[in-house]
Amino acid sequence: METDQKNIDWFLKYLRSDRHYSVDTITAYQLAISEFVIFLDEVPNDRKSLIKVDAYDVEAFLTNLYDKKYARNSIAQKVSAIRSFYNFMVKNDVMKTNPFEYVHLKAQNRHLPRFFYQNEMQALFAGAKKGTRELALRNTAILELLYATGIRVSECAGIRLKDIDFENKMLLVTGKGNKQRYVPFGQEAMRAIQHYQIDSRTKLMTKFHQNHDVLFINHYGRPISSRGIEYIMDEIIHQSSLTTNIHPHMLRHTFATEMLNNGADMRSVQELLGHSSLSTTQIYTHVTKSHLMSDYQKFFPRNNESFKSKK
Repeated sequence: METDQKNIDWFLKYLRSDRHYSVDTITAYQLAISEFVIFLDEVPNDRKSLIKVDAYDVEAFLTNLYDKKYARNSIAQKVSAIRSFYNFMVKNDVMKTNPFEYVHLKAQNRHLPRFFYQNEMQALFAGAKKGTRELALRNTAILELLYATGIRVSECAGIRLKDIDFENKMLLVTGKGNKQRYVPFGQEAMRAIQHYQIDSRTKLMTKFHQNHDVLFINHYGRPISSRGIEYIMDEIIHQSSLTTNIHPHMLRHTFATEMLNNGADMRSVQELLGHSSLSTTQIYTHVTKSHLMSDYQKFFPRNNESFKSKK
């Protein structure tokens, strides 16, 4: 129906203009709502407008999703997107109630985030130093900064020269929804960035006649993309002695896990990572707890046969 499409377009514009959601997130919301619209269209002789939906339609839709063998996580994400649409309709007085208000599906237990151990990080830094000098300096600087700050790849790609305060070792990061936060970095990251700027970035910028203030650049001197950083990480793993797959997000996991393992307050880690909700940060406590249990089982004498045998 035409009214439905206008409401959907209105909602998507709100996500884009007011909430500053990414293109991928908006697309996911749009696909979820479209799937619900298609479901309503399939009901013979009873096509309902989105604003006329009731609890029975919601129940039938959920049953349909389960019948299609969707994963529980996928269903939960679709429901969350559609609920947000209806919340928007209620907020703007298009509807009085949200038919999805009381539908709350718990996603499956999330896998514990994979992180790097110290020997793996050493292998990565060794791998980053391989290749041509200029690119090796850049790759090392990227790796050092991702590891030292836990920032996202997209945030790393968006760093500008004016965002870096070397005197106070602070970085102004622009995250999701254009929200900004300050993140500290250490001596090793500072040394790597400054070395890269002097002996790599300046030379490449001059060579290819580039003039911009984006910190990290590709081999043509142009601003690097998020995908470009992911490609660099792939190259680093190929140059290292590691055989595991790498994703830049694992450096973020490593940063968070090491902070918590060494006594950092969870609220501080939440702020550093730019998480809007503490529950997102809490996944890392499961990692630290699993390490505690592993060490307990391994080293507490009454749990360890090798200790018992020494008595």
